Amino acid sequence: MAEGAAPPDVGQLVSDYHQALYRYAFRLAGSAADAEDLTQQVFLIAQQKLDQLRDANCVRAWLFTVLRNCYLKTRRQRVPLPAAAVELDINLVPDAVTANDIDSERLQAAINSLDDDFKVTLLLFYFEHRSYREIAEVLEIPIGTVMSRLARAKSRLRQQLGEPDDQRPPQSDLKLDQRSAYASYRHSTTSNH
Repeated sequence: MAEGAAPPDVGQLVSDYHQALYRYAFRLAGSAADAEDLTQQVFLIAQQKLDQLRDANCVRAWLFTVLRNCYLKTRRQRVPLPAAAVELDINLVPDAVTANDIDSERLQAAINSLDDDFKVTLLLFYFEHRSYREIAEVLEIPIGTVMSRLARAKSRLRQQLGEPDDQRPPQSDLKLDQRSAYASYRHSTTSNH
């Protein structure tokens, strides 16, 4: 941060950002307990490292980055639970689900099924409202890879959620959107030189 500027108060950060961070953590982790742990971990790290924040105007992005890194670190350390340890009452599983029954639990399960590369890219775009260029910079990948991961993640979500073809935009429209986004990115990067 600028010299002489006081770091933001951690209590104020909790008050301002807890809800948004928790929602993001829940989308990443898929469970309330894991989301609570991740959110708590972010604020502990913030308390310890807040003096490292260079610009107080970027505190929200910094907190989301810390959360994403904590999540990815826990994913690398996770030990799978043996299937034999899970109890399942088959009578509680619904017989059929219609396309209109997509609820937050079903959406979360579909998001959880995505590989981390796709999940993080998808959440950066839709939850953090980052542009293709910003996602490419954050993840240190080419913009074409960002576009590809988003397209594949959306396709996999559609498959899992059983969205009929007539509710999807035509592929040509998707390609035009991606091409125009890429063209505008290329224009913005070449006009700066």
